[in-house]
Amino acid sequence: MHGRFVRPYIGDLLVVMLIYCFVKAFVNTPVFKTAVAVLIFSYTVEVTQYFKLVEVLGLGKSTFARVIFSSSFEWVDMLAYTAGILIVLAIENFVKKGFCKKQHNYQAV
Repeated sequence: MHGRFVRPYIGDLLVVMLIYCFVKAFVNTPVFKTAVAVLIFSYTVEVTQYFKLVEVLGLGKSTFARVIFSSSFEWVDMLAYTAGILIVLAIENFVKKGFCKKQHNYQAV
C-alpha cells in the first residue's frame, strides 16, 4: 500500500498497539512498564533507520530485513509511536476503571 497517511502514520500507530498486545498476551507484566518498553523498542527501530543499519549490515537486498527495519527515518513516526502508546494506556486505564466498577457492583449485591 502506498498511501500518504494511513500506511505510514496510522500503520505506525497501530503497530505499537499490536506489539504491546502481543507482549501482554504472553507475559503478565505491568501495563506502564510494558508500554514504555514497547515505546523504547519502537524508538530503537526508528533510530536504526536513521543510521541506515540495514545498509550498514549489508542487508539492503533482503526483503525481510527491509520490511522489519524499513529504511527511512521520520520524526513523525516517533510521534505516531507515542500516540499509539498513549492510546494503549488510555484504553488500559478505561478498562481497569470499568472493571473495578463492575467488581464493586457485584460486591454490593
